[in-house]
Formats: sequence, structure tokens, C-alpha cells
Amino acid sequence: MAQAPALPQGFELPLEPRLPRIGSVDAVALEERAASLAKRSIKKEAKLWALELAIRTTDLTTLEGSDTPGKAAALASKAIRPDPSDPTIPSVAAVCVYPNLVPAVRARVEGSGVKVAAVATGFPSGQYPTQIKVADVRSAVELGADEIDMVIDRGAFLSGRYAKVYDEVVQVKEACGDAHLKVILETGELGTYDNVRRATLLAIAGGADFVKTSTGKINPAATLPVALCMLEAVRDVYEQTGRRVGFKAAGGIRQSKQAIQHLVLVHETLGPDWLTPDLYRLGASSLLNDILMQIRKQKTGIYQGPDYFTLD
Repeated sequence: MAQAPALPQGFELPLEPRLPRIGSVDAVALEERAASLAKRSIKKEAKLWALELAIRTTDLTTLEGSDTPGKAAALASKAIRPDPSDPTIPSVAAVCVYPNLVPAVRARVEGSGVKVAAVATGFPSGQYPTQIKVADVRSAVELGADEIDMVIDRGAFLSGRYAKVYDEVVQVKEACGDAHLKVILETGELGTYDNVRRATLLAIAGGADFVKTSTGKINPAATLPVALCMLEAVRDVYEQTGRRVGFKAAGGIRQSKQAIQHLVLVHETLGPDWLTPDLYRLGASSLLNDILMQIRKQKTGIYQGPDYFTLD
């Protein structure tokens, strides 16, 4: 990890003991390593294991203005049994919806082990007053959310108000109670890898259980270099403090090949201990069907089209 003599201007002194040094990210080296890891090939047996792992770590997501309780409940049923014709296919990790749809999902997944995640804090912009963000989180938890996906205020971050970003994460974490907190950076708006690393460390210092790449509402989203940059920050925190923080890649991951590339990044950067739903998630909607098609092909040798699976 690169060393720097001090934290960038804008960090308040109380943050310094909580964070590794920010340093400067070597963009060329980062992108070359991400590209190299993306070329790793996986044999048939390992590929089937990786595909099933991708399902077990998926947050099956719908975040549209046209979402209804019926759609949310149907998605929850698919989360429990992704392929009704194959009972060996595992359930996904969680279903992620807007807060007002949490009760519909909660009722359907009860007792299944599938978690209920809700986006909050003025998703996707984050441009809400802090007190409204905190109330939003408390409401989602009261409605039954096990996990909260919050967004940082990118406007505050990009204008150098790092303490405000940190303070909001702290307050949201407190409002979560027993619910797990995933902090979304919206990396496509942060501009540089240095900013991505800085925001990752800020979120971790504020109490994030997971750090997450993107909302899925803008491009670019979960690119491999950005994911690697965040994973290296998570690794550095673990090496310096022993604290394990989860990672969620979300946005633009639509094909099985992409999912496997992200799993390889995690394995090579953080090790196999992170390849569990407790520490790793893939945020996706259309990805699941592609994985199911690939698993069917691995098991039968026959490639079936998307019409054989329900649309999400």
C-alpha cells in the first residue's frame, strides 16, 4: 500500500486514527492487475461451483418507480427458489427493494434465510438533509429490513466536506440498530481512483459493514479496476486493524463471465474467507437468469435460452 505523510485536507483530526494512510493509487498498475485477473480461466467443476457461489452471494434487486407489492413478492419467491425445476440451486443472499416494498418481501421470505435489503438515505442521489436520511433508515428497519443500502452525499464528498460524509455514515449506522449497513459510493461520480479509495476508507471509518460500488443507476458502475481499488482498501483495513468489512459490487454486472471475474478479484485480493454472503455480495437483476442458463448448460450440455426462466 502506498504511504502518505498525512491525510488529505478536509479530514478532521478525530478520523486519522481510524483510517489507514490514503496514499496515491497507481492507476496503471491497478488497471493492469484487474485486466490480468479478468483473464483467469476456470475449469468445468470449478466453474459450476463459482456460478452457484455467485447465486448465493446475489442481492436480487428491483429499484424501479413502477415496482408493485406483487412484483416484489414474485421476486422474493424467485430469490428462494431461483430455478423451480432444480432444487439443488441455492437461494440468493437477499432481495433489495425500496422501503415501502419491504413488508411484501418480508412476508414471502420469512423463514427462508433470504435477507431483506432496502435502499435508503435519498437513494440514488443522496441529496437529502441528514435528519431525513436518518428517519428514512429507521422507517425501513421498522418495516422489516435486515440490511440497509445507503448512498453517500457525493456533492459533499467532491466539495471536500469529508467530515459531513463521515458523520452521516455514523448517524445512519446508529439508526440501523441490528441491521447491517452497506455504504454505496457511486464510484462513477467520484472521478479518480484516489477518490474511490478515500471514500471507501471514510465509509469504513464511519462504521460500514459493507462498502458498495454503485447504485446501478449511472455508468460506469462496478468496473473491475474500481472494484479492485475498493477491495485493496478493505484488505489494508483488515491487515492494520483485524476488522473484516464486506464488499458489494453492483451495477452493470449482467453476465456470468463478469460475475466470475469479480469473484476472482475477491479471491486473489482478500482470500477465500471473503467468498461468503456474510462478506461479499453481487447486486444484480438480469444477472441471475444468465447464471441459471450457464448452470443448466454445465449440467446438461444443452444451452437453454432466457425464455425458460422467469423475467425479473
